[in-house]
Amino acid sequence: MKNYLFILLLLPVFVFSQKTSVEESEIKKFQQELDAEYLNPKETPLRGDNFNNFKQHPFFPIDLKYRVTAKFTKMENAEPFDLPTSSGKTKSYREYGKATFELDGQTYTLTLYQSLDLIKQKKYRDYLFLPFRDLTNGKETYGGGKYMDLKIPKGNSIILDFNKSYQPYCAYNAYDYNCPVVPEENRLSTEIRAGVMYEDIYHH
Repeated sequence: MKNYLFILLLLPVFVFSQKTSVEESEIKKFQQELDAEYLNPKETPLRGDNFNNFKQHPFFPIDLKYRVTAKFTKMENAEPFDLPTSSGKTKSYREYGKATFELDGQTYTLTLYQSLDLIKQKKYRDYLFLPFRDLTNGKETYGGGKYMDLKIPKGNSIILDFNKSYQPYCAYNAYDYNCPVVPEENRLSTEIRAGVMYEDIYHH
């Protein structure tokens, strides 16, 4: 009987550790795939010595504090708009929804966007784009902010895993790419110490 009770007490711990392991495995997979993309001459935004010298991205330590379940609210009848890019041009987007979450006891809301160009392709029809800025920008991360790729949720919640956030291509190559500028409404008044870190060695 004592052994049975001991097993029951251990079960929640085991289940939690399994869940944590799966989440961390997903983040590590994201890191490996991002590194592989930048090491692939057919996919990388890097050019010249920047490509030759690249080994891997620096990442913040994985921290599941930055994997949050947000309340998702879909925008109804959102009008298309032109989002400015780093080159001075614009790209067509629409606001798809809002994600509201808590972090360190504070509540934040970010807007999720849908690219009107990408949704013309079947594989991107459920794709959402989350650009954001936080207080690490210009110090440990790119000054222009970071991005996150998401999929349209089926219910009224969405997982935001900032461990999977990355720098825009323009952080590495401002000549060949024009990247959406983070809207003012997506500036967070906190540090997001997760995802890809940044060393400004790419702009000379």
